[in-house]
Amino acid sequence: MFAKKKETRSLAKIESLIGAGTCIEGKVRFSGGLRIDGEVKGAVEAVPGSDAVLVISDQARIEGGVEVTHLVMNGVIVGPVFVAESLEMQPKSRILGDVTYAAIEIHQGAVIEGRLVHQSAKEPNLPSGD
Repeated sequence: MFAKKKETRSLAKIESLIGAGTCIEGKVRFSGGLRIDGEVKGAVEAVPGSDAVLVISDQARIEGGVEVTHLVMNGVIVGPVFVAESLEMQPKSRILGDVTYAAIEIHQGAVIEGRLVHQSAKEPNLPSGD
């Protein structure tokens, strides 16, 4: 009769923003929360060991690898994606590359053109970056 409430995740607050109309070329490394509404041509990486959250809006595009703890997306990523804990793909999401994840939620309309590789959350969090 009564539905259970959906469990809410405690995610870091968004502290940084790459706004719409902004294009960054090069590697972006962050901790805490980062929202991207613009474009990044290069890797986007969370500081290893941080509980970082990356939010990608439906206007955003990343051309490069993504390595984060939590990812909520509705835009485009062209490159490999590694998510140590949770990945949420909203309806306009599109990933062109392989995805390694611990937990995934895919909304109707989201697209992945690549391999899905499950990794237990007990395995090391993030691969070592160069």
